[in-house]
Amino acid sequence: MTSLADVVDLLHDWYPPATAHSFDAVGLVAGDPDAEVARVMFAVDPTIEVAREAVAWGADLLVVHHPLFLTPVSSVAATTPKGRTLHALTSGGCALLTAHTNADQAESGVSESLALALGLRDLTPIQAEDGSTTTGTGRVGTIGATTLEQFAAHVAEVLPPTAHGVRVAGRADREVRRVAVCGGAGDFLLDELVGSDVDVFLTSDLRHHRAGEFLEHGGPALVDVAHWAAEWTWLPVVEGRLRAAMGDRVETRVSTLCTDPWTFSLLKSQESR
Repeated sequence: MTSLADVVDLLHDWYPPATAHSFDAVGLVAGDPDAEVARVMFAVDPTIEVAREAVAWGADLLVVHHPLFLTPVSSVAATTPKGRTLHALTSGGCALLTAHTNADQAESGVSESLALALGLRDLTPIQAEDGSTTTGTGRVGTIGATTLEQFAAHVAEVLPPTAHGVRVAGRADREVRRVAVCGGAGDFLLDELVGSDVDVFLTSDLRHHRAGEFLEHGGPALVDVAHWAAEWTWLPVVEGRLRAAMGDRVETRVSTLCTDPWTFSLLKSQESR
């Protein structure tokens, strides 16, 4: 029998909770460590739809990237959105575990998975962790020479589709060889990349003024993708690690349910402007 504690120990060994940022809320959220685990589902967000999907599939554990309780709550009653999610999981016998900023920086973590999904080579962190060459914030790598437009098309092909799509700031014909990525909201890295040899920085949730000022200072081109899509690339990686470690003792599944909050977008035609 594989216990919940067995799976939690593995995940915590790969993505140690002690490496999470102080504001974060990671680790086992709900579940009995002694309970048997035969099915594990992976998802980005602990939404009610994902919780219902996990229970319907018969998952004993749902592993998510984003915390259900990042900020304190005074009630987990099913009358609240977070309470409904937790109630759906616990009433269905499904435990919940979060790996957030501890999974962002790690080897085989979120940013590394994003970089590898895009085909980047010779990876190093943007901000190394304690002098490490393999762990830290974001990743920088190389690709075969291409243009910014072609690189953006490649990103759109690799990442799961969203209403957000792929937004690009920079000349379409700019040559791209060095690429920096940060899964999730990475605008805190902009200042560090201004004077670097990076040709393009891919991340999510870039704000108007920060992006504009960055480009004015001669920084790399920018590619802004949906937060959910960028971080989803980690799910098949951590699923593969668990499957390799557990063999046929545990069945695994990655949720493909899009939980990006933006559901559609409209673009006014150039002719009508």
